[in-house]
Parts: sequence; C-alpha cells; structure tokens
Amino acid sequence: MEWVVIVSVLVMTILSLLRVNVIIAILAAALTAGLMSGLNVVDSIDLLVDGVGGGANTALSYILLGAFAVAISYTGITSLLVNYLIRMLTGKKTMMLLAIAGVASLSQNLVPVHIAFIPILIPPLLKLFDRMRLDRRAVAAALTFGLKAPYILIPAGFGLIFHETIVEGMNQNGADITVGETTMAMLIPGSGMIVGLLIAIFFSYRKERDYGSLESETEMAAVVEPKDIQFNKQHLFTLISIVAALVVQIITDNLIVGALTGLVCMFLFLVIPFSKGDRVISEGIGMMGTIAFVMLVAAGYGNILTETGAVEALVEVSSGFLDNNQALIAFILLLVGLLVTIGIGSSFGTIPILAALYVPICLAAGFSPMATAALIGTAGALGDAGSPASDSTLGPTSGLNADGKHHHIWDTVVPTFIHYNIPLFIFGWIAAIVL
Repeated sequence: MEWVVIVSVLVMTILSLLRVNVIIAILAAALTAGLMSGLNVVDSIDLLVDGVGGGANTALSYILLGAFAVAISYTGITSLLVNYLIRMLTGKKTMMLLAIAGVASLSQNLVPVHIAFIPILIPPLLKLFDRMRLDRRAVAAALTFGLKAPYILIPAGFGLIFHETIVEGMNQNGADITVGETTMAMLIPGSGMIVGLLIAIFFSYRKERDYGSLESETEMAAVVEPKDIQFNKQHLFTLISIVAALVVQIITDNLIVGALTGLVCMFLFLVIPFSKGDRVISEGIGMMGTIAFVMLVAAGYGNILTETGAVEALVEVSSGFLDNNQALIAFILLLVGLLVTIGIGSSFGTIPILAALYVPICLAAGFSPMATAALIGTAGALGDAGSPASDSTLGPTSGLNADGKHHHIWDTVVPTFIHYNIPLFIFGWIAAIVL
C-alpha cells in the first residue's frame, strides 16, 4: 500500500513530461492508485467522482473570478497598467520580471483575485516579450513566485487562510500554536522562494530566447507605441468594485461571495451593461474553466489517495525506521509531503491531511510547534509550484500560451519545480532543524 502514492505520482509525472494532457495524466494516476489499492476500475471512478465535490468551491471561485476579470478587462483599466509597463520597462528585462513578480504578489494579499489577473494582463505583453527576446520561462517563474510566496510569508488574504489552516490542523491534533508563531516559522522556507526567483531571473533564464519575429513593422510599432488611454469614470467605478470585492472577501472569508460582490457592483454602476452579462460569464468560464476542471479532477485523485489509506500507509512506513533522528525525520516527511501534494496540486487542501499525519510523529520526535508548523507548511506548499495540476502553474500557462508558444510542462512546471520546490525543500528542512 505504501507504494501507491509513489507509483501513481510517477505515472502522472511521466505522462505529463511526455506531453499528455494534464487531465488525462491525473485520471491515469487516479486509476493507478485505485487499482493498486485493490479497487476495480468502476469503484476507482466512483471514488474519484465522490472526491470531485471537494473541489467544487475552488472551481466555482475560479469561474466567478474569471468573470470578474473579464468584466475588469472590458473597462480597459488593465490597459493603463500594461501601457505603463511598456512605457517604463521596454528593454529592461530584469525590471520587467521583478515588476511582474510584484504585481502577481498583490493578487494574493492586497487584491485577492489569485490567478484571474493573468489572462487579462499577460497576453497583451507577449509581443513585447518577443521583441525583448525575453525567455518566457523567467516570466512563468516570476508569476508563480507572486502566486505562492506571499501566502507562505504574509498572513493576509490567501496567506491568512493558509496560516489559519496550519494552526487549525495542528490544534486539532494536539499541538498548540498561534498564527503569529506560524508566520515566524514560515519565514525561513519562504526565503527559499526569494532565492529561487533571483536565480531564475539573474542566472537560469538571463539569456535571450527567440520566439519568432513580429509579423510587420506596424505590429512592432504597436508594441512600442501603446494607445493613449486616460483614466475615466468607468475606471473609478471599477476600482470601487475591486475594493468592495476585497472587503467582502475579508469580512466573509469567502472568495465566491467576494467575486460575486465585485461582479454585482460593476453591473450596478453600469460599468458593464446588463446586456453583456451572458458574454462576461461565458468568457469567464472560457478563461478559467479548464483550470477549474483540472482542480476538480485533482480533488478526486486526492480523495482516492486519502480514502484508500495510501497516504497514511506511506507516512507510517517512512516514519517506522526513522528512530529519533530529527534531521532524517524532517527530510523524509518533506519528501513524503512533496509526493503527496505534487499529485494533488493543492497546498491548502492537503494541509489538514498532512497535519493529522505529521503532528503525532513530530511530537514523538521532540520537534517544537514552530518546527512542526514549518514542516507542515513547507510540505503543503511543495505541491503548488512544479505540479502539473496546480493553479500556480496552470495560471501562468493560461497567459503565456495565449499565442501557442509556451508549453505547460516544459516551460512552466519544470522551471518552477527546479527554482522553487528545491530551495523550498532545503530551507524548510533547515527551519525544522533550527526552530
């Protein structure tokens, strides 16, 4: 039973690297896990379908955020930001990448729209990237950093949800810790992501990469000379709608209610005509629907791994021969966490599972609560960057592949795995030892 997780994750990884569609790869991994656990094909599918409901909240959130993002793009307010970036950063590759990482970081805490901003911000910049001969793998690294590092490091927006999930999971399993202590515990692992970002920008993808020349002189001029768009009343009402969505989400702690509030405000302020309601929703589904469906299938896969006891068996076998060597225990627990979460692709969704398994082992081995929090938080975060099923990789691909020149696995998943999962693993292991 302990081999189920390893083999099924390998199946998903190998199929993904062979450019098989990520949904098919996850389904194959889920069936592999079910069959290895003694289930037949029908029972495996039934268990997967039962687990799909667990991702319904996330999927609906993404679709509504997609509709909200489409509504925002109709006002042209994002063009102001795009034009500013083009005007100020053309030819300045390093500054462009750092600016993109900064904008992406705002999507987790200050304006919690998560990945919904990517399909409206990045496609207009693609021709500029090509003109600058900018390696899109560096852009993917910058975007994934902004989607992941803030919630690891900052207890606000999605970060507050992440930290509270760790606290709740630990408290329920007999380890007392506060959100403040959890934030301190995650500083060291989060620093690993900063190191990874700097390596990606200044070393790995510093060289120019040619994606094909622009089609004409006119097209090139359009890149360097953006249209002059002035801030107007519609833009003001759009900002008010964004603030309303943010405030409601913080008050209710519900992303769906926040996104709905933003949409309703934009219709009430007549920023978006009622006649375009169907179009906005349809385009929102088109923008985020694939990602939402991948997350649903990933939730079903996660259900198979947990309900069959495969995850628990892997942890028990791994911890059975560790004795009381804290360094080795921390390493093995992080390795197990990487295997589990990279398959499921959800850092938030796997925290409760990991907490239930890790806390008893960590208490017995003498880890402090902060060290335990660092292990759980790091193991959960490892499933985000570098997973074919993660929104932190699917989101960047949705924007960077708008013209068909960016491959999800080789241009997003592999680069983010190398630059974020490896340093996150190392720094998380260090945190578990020193805290």
